[in-house]
Amino acid sequence: MSFQKLDELGHKLEALEHALAILGADEATHMAVGGGDKRAAAMASLAGMLHRQATAPEIADWIEAAEAEPLNEDQQAALRELRRHYANLTCLPAEFVERQTVARMRSEQLWRSLRGVNDWAGFLPALEGVIALVREEAAMRADKLGLDPYDALMEQYDPGNRAADIAPVFTELKAFLRDFVPEALAVQEERLAKAPLKALSGNYPVERQRELGLAMMAAVGFDLTHGSLAVSHHPFCGGVPSDVRITTRYRTGDFLSALMGVLHETGHALYEQNLPGEWAHWPLGKARGMAVHESQSLFVEKQLGRNPAFWVWALPVVEKHLGEDWSLQDILPHVHHVERGLIRVDADEVTYPLHVILRFELEQELVSGRLEAADIPDAWDAKMRDYLGLSTEGNFADGPMQDVHWPGGAFGYFPSYTLGAMMAAQQWAALKREHPSVDEDVSKGRFDGVNEWRREKIWSQGSRWSTPELIERATGEKLAARHFTEHLKQRYGRV
Repeated sequence: MSFQKLDELGHKLEALEHALAILGADEATHMAVGGGDKRAAAMASLAGMLHRQATAPEIADWIEAAEAEPLNEDQQAALRELRRHYANLTCLPAEFVERQTVARMRSEQLWRSLRGVNDWAGFLPALEGVIALVREEAAMRADKLGLDPYDALMEQYDPGNRAADIAPVFTELKAFLRDFVPEALAVQEERLAKAPLKALSGNYPVERQRELGLAMMAAVGFDLTHGSLAVSHHPFCGGVPSDVRITTRYRTGDFLSALMGVLHETGHALYEQNLPGEWAHWPLGKARGMAVHESQSLFVEKQLGRNPAFWVWALPVVEKHLGEDWSLQDILPHVHHVERGLIRVDADEVTYPLHVILRFELEQELVSGRLEAADIPDAWDAKMRDYLGLSTEGNFADGPMQDVHWPGGAFGYFPSYTLGAMMAAQQWAALKREHPSVDEDVSKGRFDGVNEWRREKIWSQGSRWSTPELIERATGEKLAARHFTEHLKQRYGRV
């Protein structure tokens, strides 16, 4: 039977995906600096092997034949998603995938060494090479999929997302935030005038922060028998569902930065660990897309981790690991701190969308060729001045070199972050309607009910539904920005 052939192929492809994922996670965390060239070559070979096997011409025949076979509902859903997945994979030849993998890895490796010394000029040639390949990829995908080039790239991260649909939403959100950021800052200043900020800075050894992070991970549902926590230049969640690798970065004078990074990546990890295991070797068993993935990470970081109820439970845990005795009134001004800053991953939830919108706008220009890599710093600085009133002139490390995405060729990814924030707020609103006592549960460290809701509505569904269908089924309505803006107003505004 053709479906059986596809099922057997899925297991072989899953093995290669597993190897690439673990090698990639190791490369970013434990690989010796001198291992870069050989690691890039090894991963490029594996990526080429995976691509050739996943795009073999006979697969199209097997898919067509399987559609005439007597399949159950799950098998039919698996076949539908495989057809979409195969169409996207066959846009690119294996030779291009290998060439692009090498360029991306070498660019990332160079970025890690040059960002710290603010060397834009040294990094620029590698970035130019990556962008050239991104444009080549976008053109090939656009031709095969019948999409605009940038839409064809977004399709790889969030099936169905289109710039024409996202841009008006982001324009509306940008207009709201331009007015709301000053309001949130004013409210914060008024509160601090009544109760001055108690400094949380101190000396927090990395090992103690790590133990705190592990305790928080386990409490919110992370399975430590199928995952781990490490350190990297840029926090990420990688690996595979049975062996999830998450990372953070530590500052000995600030424990909240690393802890919030851990909670964010744990949100990603919970999604991966709870995907339908019986379909792990099919596209159906994968996460739906990066916007949904970001909604899961932001749900843990924002809806849980910055919820006052969470800190009622969390403060004794922090005291146990760090030896500091803080009250809720001490910690919340830090947890809810709003500040115009340069670094996206450190941004608060009020200003964060503006960082994403900046990147969304610039990368469309880069993919289209209307902006060249050499012109990024000036364009970046202009938008930072406009949106956040800050300048990155001459500060490349905290400007266009701060993220791993462009060095790694991940264009079309950034919109997912803010779409994910909107989805997370909408999921929380739906959860509270069904379980009004959820804040009380969270204040007691009870996360089972929250996770059961997410497992039923999101995690167990894999890629069975499109992103819009998944969100509507989970929350009872189409994606709407109002839940996110209302969330911001309630937490940071004058209510």
